[in-house]
Amino acid sequence: MDVKNSHVISDVPELGAVYVTENVLGVISAIAALEVDGVYAMAGGITPDMVTKTSMKKLAKSVHVEVEGSQVNISVKLIIKMNENIIKISKKVQDKVKQSVENMTCLEVVNVDVNIASVGE
Repeated sequence: MDVKNSHVISDVPELGAVYVTENVLGVISAIAALEVDGVYAMAGGITPDMVTKTSMKKLAKSVHVEVEGSQVNISVKLIIKMNENIIKISKKVQDKVKQSVENMTCLEVVNVDVNIASVGE
């Protein structure tokens, strides 16, 4: 299989391989970030309430993913709620994104950068 930006996450010779694209990793990361209390929206303006009404490709636009072998580097762009502690919220986002991607894919997340694009109410 030759799908652009796809990565093997499982390969069992008698069954076949399981592939995941960087876009899928971006969607997982974005949804995980939006689940953190204190996150207002993704940088593209997608709020938690809009997740089911928007395309997954649009949701992943605020996330940059790089995969090298079985290691993943992720960068998310967020809008934080007003009066929230940016450091505390960012740490929660890093933990949640890392946990979600690793649990769903068995890839190792080595880095999660959080870029605060704005503050929302």
